[in-house]
Amino acid sequence: MSTSVPSDKPVPVGKTVRVEFDNGIAWITLNRPEKHNAVNPTMNDEMLQILDALELDDRCGILVLTGAGESFSAGMDLKEYFREVQGESALRQAQVRRAAYAWMWRRLMNYPKPTIAMVNGWCFGGAFTPLVAYDLAIAADEAQFGLSEINWGIIPAGNVTRAVAQVMNHRDSLYYIMTGDTFDGKKAAEMGLVNQSVPLAQLRAHTEALARKLLKKNPTVLRHAKTAFKFVRDLDWDTSEAFLTAMAISSGASDPERGREKGMSQFLDEKSYRPGLGPYRRDD
Repeated sequence: MSTSVPSDKPVPVGKTVRVEFDNGIAWITLNRPEKHNAVNPTMNDEMLQILDALELDDRCGILVLTGAGESFSAGMDLKEYFREVQGESALRQAQVRRAAYAWMWRRLMNYPKPTIAMVNGWCFGGAFTPLVAYDLAIAADEAQFGLSEINWGIIPAGNVTRAVAQVMNHRDSLYYIMTGDTFDGKKAAEMGLVNQSVPLAQLRAHTEALARKLLKKNPTVLRHAKTAFKFVRDLDWDTSEAFLTAMAISSGASDPERGREKGMSQFLDEKSYRPGLGPYRRDD
């Protein structure tokens, strides 16, 4: 795997986040294993810088987020988020929280490139927000998830509860919010929190195979498709129809590959392509 970063396209080198490139995939690793990759203010700043840099980096066609060691992320670093700003102004405390929200859902939820969360271990509390904000998620069967806030006297805030409500059903969401019980990767997949769960030994290979599948798609169309889905969820049918029509026009007009024309020609004229069985040939 190549880890070098050419000087003409620098990606910020962080203390708490590691970035590696591998033929179109940018592997982003939360790198505080001694703290179970708990998110602190430094990590927030580094993630924002890295996401901005990778958006324009042509070595990155897809982002995969994981954690170093045995954890994905234990959520927020309680000492740095609560104790170390205790007594400071409300504006300073809001600033610290705002930096976390900036990358965890505002940036990730609408990121233009495809994103996959690879949950390799512990995933607790605040880590649910970026987990849900990523487009897709694959977990290890052995991964442990938990909304443990109820056990120490707070609620799952910072949009954690909103993230859970987005992808899990009503009963499961309330059960784990109210009990604080943990659950494994298989249960996470069953409830829709992640797409799939596989044995830990197969996790990286399985995630990479999914990333390679996405890299074969037309990136312009893929970007429009995922953006359209996220917007129409909350629209009525008539508004959705108008929005999707506009997105389809935008996708075609901005696509340098002219994918629609290639696909139609290969299907209707050449008879060399069957849409339900894979992507059209992009190298014509």
